Amino acid sequence: MKILIYGLNYAPELTGVGKYTAEMAVLLASRGHEVRVVCAPPYYPEWRVAANYVSWRYQREMRDGVTIWRAPLWVPSRPSGLKRMLHLASFAASSLPLLARQVLWRPDAVMLIAPTLMCAPATLALARLARASAWLHIQDFEVDAAFDLGLLKSSRAARVARWIESTLLRRFATVSSITPQMSSRAVDKGVEPSRVVCLPNWVDVSTIFPLARASDYRRLLGIPVDQKVVLYSGNMGAKQGIETLADAAAMLAARADVTFVFCGSGAARESLLERCAGLTNCVFIPLQPVERLNELLNLADIHVLPQRGDAADLVMPSKLTGMFASGRAVVAMARRGTGLYDAVLPRGVVVPPDNVKALVAAITVLASDRERRAALGKAARNYAERTLSPESTIGTFEARMTTLLREPAGKRGNAEAPYFNGTAGSSTAVASRRRKPATAEEAAPD
Repeated sequence: MKILIYGLNYAPELTGVGKYTAEMAVLLASRGHEVRVVCAPPYYPEWRVAANYVSWRYQREMRDGVTIWRAPLWVPSRPSGLKRMLHLASFAASSLPLLARQVLWRPDAVMLIAPTLMCAPATLALARLARASAWLHIQDFEVDAAFDLGLLKSSRAARVARWIESTLLRRFATVSSITPQMSSRAVDKGVEPSRVVCLPNWVDVSTIFPLARASDYRRLLGIPVDQKVVLYSGNMGAKQGIETLADAAAMLAARADVTFVFCGSGAARESLLERCAGLTNCVFIPLQPVERLNELLNLADIHVLPQRGDAADLVMPSKLTGMFASGRAVVAMARRGTGLYDAVLPRGVVVPPDNVKALVAAITVLASDRERRAALGKAARNYAERTLSPESTIGTFEARMTTLLREPAGKRGNAEAPYFNGTAGSSTAVASRRRKPATAEEAAPD
C-alpha cells in the first residue's frame, strides 16, 4: 500500500506523539509498504527547533526507509493558550503545498495524527482527490484538553470548537485512538461505532528490558546502589501535573534513602526547578539519547507517573509502555474508570490525581518493600511482553486498511462510505456502543 502519514511531530523527537508516529511509519515501511510523511521540524519537548533543522524552510529527507517532507513552523518559546493555537495553525497552513503535491502520488491511505485537528480539512480534501481512505488517529483529544486544562476558557468558543470537531471526525472513514476509553470518546462525539478502532501504543520489549545489573546512570549521577530512585522521565508540561512530584519530594526530604530523578524538558521544567530548589534529594538531567533509554529506565526502583485529574481520560501517557517493559514498579495518578487506571492497577499502584499525601504514602511503602517492587515489576514486564507488541497494532491497521480498500475508490474517505463491520475484540471494542443522533441544538453552535 501507499500510505501518507500527516502529523505535526516526528523523529528525531524522543518523547510523545513524534516517537510513536515515527515508529509506526518505520514499521509499515519494513513490512513492504511505501510510506511518506508530512510533518514539522523536530522541536518537542524543548519548544525549540533541533540543530540541523530550520523552522522557516521546507526540507526533505530519507529516514529509515521513509520519505519525509518537513513544513515550516512557528515555535513559541513560552507556549500559552493563544500561542499554541497560532503554533498549530502555522503548520496547518505551511504544510498545504506539501500535501497538495501528494495528490499525484495517489496514496491508498492518508492518516492524520491528532493533534492537530486543524489539518483535518486538508486531509479529507486530499483523500477525496486521490480517492484514498481517510484515517484519523487520535493521540490527544486536543479540543477537550485545551478547555479542561484551562488553556482556553470561553464557553461559547468551546461549543463552537466541539461542534467543528464532531463534524470533522464524522467525515473520516476510520477514527482510531490508543485506549478503549479514548476510542469510546470518539463515539460520544458522533462517530459511528463501526468506524472506530483502538490502536494502542506499543513498546519494543527487545530494546527495553530489565537489566540484571545496576544501571550505569547510578555511577554517572553518583547514586549509591542501595539508594531508592524515584524516576520521572519525559515531557514536563501542563498535562503532567508534575508539580505534585516536587511537593512529594519536599515531604520526603528527611528520608535519606530516597532520591528523585527528573529527566526531561518542557514548558513546566523551569517552574519545577524553582519548586525543588534547596531539596538535596532531587536530581535533574536533560532528555537522554534514545540508545540510552533502557539504561535510564532501569535506573528507577519506582517509576512515577503524575497526571492531572482533568486530563486523565483525554491522554494516555506515552512513557507508560517503557515503564512497564523495564520491569520496575510503577506508581500512577489516575481516576477510577480511566484508561490509565485500568492499565496500571493490576500491575502497579494507583493513587488519586493531585493527591500528594497518597503519592507520598505509595512511594514510602514501595521504597521499604523490595519484594513488592519486584512482584509489580514482573507483572508489568509480563504485560508488556504479552500485550504491547508493535506487530499487533500494525497488524490491526493493515487488516482494517485491506477491508477499506475493497470499497469503491470514491467512497473511501468520506462519511457516505459503507460502515465497517469489524469483528469483536480490542480493535473494535466500542463497536457495540451506539449513540443517538444529535439534536439540532447539540449539532450546531450558538
